[in-house]
Amino acid sequence: MELVLGIDLGTSYFKLGLFDRAGNLCGLGRVAVQKDASNNGLLCELSPNRFWELLREGLDDACAQANAHRSDIQALAYSSQANSFLLLDKNNRPLTPLILWPDSRDEKIDPVIQQLWNRSDFLKTTGIGIEITPQFCLSKLRSIQQNHRAIWKQVNRIMTISDYLIFCITGEAIGDMSTAALLGIFDIPRKQWQEQVLEAVGIQLSQLSTPLSPGSLAGKISREGEKYLGLKAGIPFAVGGLDHYIAAIGAGVGQIADLSESTGTVLACVNFSRQYQPANNRCIGPGVNGSYYYQLAFSGNGACVLEWYQKKYAPDMSIEELVKEAEKIESGSQGLIALCSANEYEGLKGFRNIEGHHTRGHFVRAIMESTAASLAELVDGLCGKERPKRIVATGGGAKSDLWLRIKADMLGVEFVTTECAEPACLGASMLAAVATKWVTNTDKASESWISIKKTFQKKPA
Repeated sequence: MELVLGIDLGTSYFKLGLFDRAGNLCGLGRVAVQKDASNNGLLCELSPNRFWELLREGLDDACAQANAHRSDIQALAYSSQANSFLLLDKNNRPLTPLILWPDSRDEKIDPVIQQLWNRSDFLKTTGIGIEITPQFCLSKLRSIQQNHRAIWKQVNRIMTISDYLIFCITGEAIGDMSTAALLGIFDIPRKQWQEQVLEAVGIQLSQLSTPLSPGSLAGKISREGEKYLGLKAGIPFAVGGLDHYIAAIGAGVGQIADLSESTGTVLACVNFSRQYQPANNRCIGPGVNGSYYYQLAFSGNGACVLEWYQKKYAPDMSIEELVKEAEKIESGSQGLIALCSANEYEGLKGFRNIEGHHTRGHFVRAIMESTAASLAELVDGLCGKERPKRIVATGGGAKSDLWLRIKADMLGVEFVTTECAEPACLGASMLAAVATKWVTNTDKASESWISIKKTFQKKPA
């Protein structure tokens, strides 16, 4: 048996998917990432040892499902969360746990970092069109510099979570431009770290990994690297990228659809562009082999609102049961309107026109319609005046036919889902398939590996 491995380094779950030459998902390991949280929930950390334990557990499950052995794996790649990192000393031993992006240990933005974001050339250079928050890696690095100086003096390497994965398995200090682009210190047009900016924020160029374009060869598994996941030495490790971008590849953006949307905890949209056109309210990063750019826009008005409503106002019902109630409600929710991110308001103040006859189904339908309205704004922000003809849906929201029908009706666009429910693992495995020369490029993989499962079209007037 010949397989490739796609690792999805998600925030809530690590997923490890094994795919055969035909692109079939033969085995999937899905392990919950139980973070270490303290300081009133502001910290969000994962020990390096636990990181590897989770990955080994997930790979064990995937191999068992596929009835395969680790020796069957021919290559691997990843999709990754951004702005999650750890620090290593001169002996490459961890000085810190993995500090994950939701960590908000210092709620204040350091003036030096804010000044960087305020530079007139910041958007043009970095492609980041959103404001700095405490969740950015730079903000936490600055906090460590100021509050843990003894640790900072020992720092030899600063590695993102995917850098660390590559480094341990291959011995190469390699990263990817896709996640590097979300750090605020990477010059996208020049495809290099900004040395003057690094100096201003107290980082040395030698402390950072060398970023390559997604799809590049990071190296091969070393003899030392075999011990981490039990994969055989010598197989290629392909550079991956940002999870939303790699999932867009695995969902067929550029092939079966012009844009992907993910309705998960947050709402996100991704499309591809041959032109580098940075703009506010979006982030841009280099694509596979540097031949194009991904464009990402997101909103907090995602599935988290539905989850909030269920926990607070319908704890005796599952989300699936609530959605069934919403299926009985007509478009418009009988005048009930959910504001954007209704969960951020006190009580039910995030809703308008509440009447006594409004049931739980009305509230759920209103939330779904609010998310669809936010999605329309994201799509228009990425695409301009002309909306795409087809959007491929991913994330947990893609499992709800009702939500997809609402989106199709409100945007006037065809929505589709694909057969593989794990597009981030699939996208990473497509990069691995190219690295092991099963296919010549990801476009060829898309043609044979990705197929449409369901189609949702706007109802005729």
